[in-house]
Amino acid sequence: MAQNDKNAQSEGFPHATTENLNIIIVGASLGGLATALALKRLPPPHSHTITLLERNPTPLLHNQGAGIVAGGDTLAFFKRYDRCGRDLAAGSIRRQYLNRDGEIVHKEDMRQNMTSWDLVYYMLRANVDGVKSDYCEVPKQDDSREGHVTHLHGHKVTGVEEKGDKVVVKYETNKGKAGEMTADLVIGADGPSSTIRSILAPDVERTYAGYVALRGTVREDSVSPKTREAFSERFTFFHAAGIQILAYLIPGQNGTLAPGERLINFVYYTNVPSPSLTDPSPEFRELMTDVDGQYHRITMPPGKTAPGAWEKQREIAAQKLPPQFAEIVRGTQKPFVQAITDVLAPTNEFLNGRVILVGDALAGFRPHTVASTSQACFDAMILADMIEGKVGRREWKKQTLGYARTIQERGLRMGERSQHEELELEEHIRDRNLASKPREDEVWPAWAVGDVE
Repeated sequence: MAQNDKNAQSEGFPHATTENLNIIIVGASLGGLATALALKRLPPPHSHTITLLERNPTPLLHNQGAGIVAGGDTLAFFKRYDRCGRDLAAGSIRRQYLNRDGEIVHKEDMRQNMTSWDLVYYMLRANVDGVKSDYCEVPKQDDSREGHVTHLHGHKVTGVEEKGDKVVVKYETNKGKAGEMTADLVIGADGPSSTIRSILAPDVERTYAGYVALRGTVREDSVSPKTREAFSERFTFFHAAGIQILAYLIPGQNGTLAPGERLINFVYYTNVPSPSLTDPSPEFRELMTDVDGQYHRITMPPGKTAPGAWEKQREIAAQKLPPQFAEIVRGTQKPFVQAITDVLAPTNEFLNGRVILVGDALAGFRPHTVASTSQACFDAMILADMIEGKVGRREWKKQTLGYARTIQERGLRMGERSQHEELELEEHIRDRNLASKPREDEVWPAWAVGDVE
């Protein structure tokens, strides 16, 4: 082992090293897969052994039906690591705002890229562990020059503890079998309800923000010409008291970008007061109780919303939204609902740095920031850069915590302003444009990075 590796080893992980590490990543959704891919593709002499532990009992995660704004870090990540050889996103060339009558009251040229959760997921799986799908070709794997990744579904983590200079991860399979694994580095990429975070920072709670996002899609060739025009290559918004809705085009079935076959994706924020997720108000419980009578605290899966609860939302949309937005909300066949929540870990490393948090496990952003996927991609890239030695440990921590804390606070402020204050259109526009500010142009405030050692 090189001398600098010995010194870093004594200080714990993560650190620059030429060792081949045994790495466990908890969570195999977008954040976990992005991290696995970045570490897998580190150049020689790196050839890490990477194990993904996913609690979902099936080999593939279910399509969440969600659109994603592909920010700069997401695009940079796929440019650096993807070998599928296909386009990631549909393009938008304008932002525009409608009034209640559906008239354009503000527009500005702005290029943005929009993709879908399922396309990103299958492109990552193709690159990480060679999963075949109709979304993309599986790139040729070079096992002699890359790390090795094992994907284990049906593995629920139950404990994490330090043992000498290693970390022991305890788990239970979906068949009831208990087991444990030992790693040099454990990465918690298990989302805003992170099990890893709950074990190591049990006082951190995920709290309800007082409103939900109703979400869904319709094919662009299924709507009226006026509605199609409003969302074709456009990122379109509407604001009213207690309401915010936006929509844009995303790839269609199996990731197609063919005109007419793409999807119009909407995100419709509406206030639903409730004391908490565990003590829901009658209104919240009704919305989050599915067709089988099961209550969902945070996410109602696509197609499971009770018909009566959704019919109420369709009627409200007809009464309160511009006609173009009302048409796509009322026309969606498989809506889903997300409770908007806040969560932020006190730090991104535990157990002397041998356990770290990335993406939503570190900071759950409100969707207004359009940054959750970008955060996951950035965290993956800079972690790989730090292990390779391109970035120092202090800079890694400063950048990841600065990003997490600043954007989490910005999303909270944006949400509270848009949902609970009466703002002029110019203020909504200013907030939205701030959310699109490139990370490279950010200067993290002292309160966000002042405790970084």
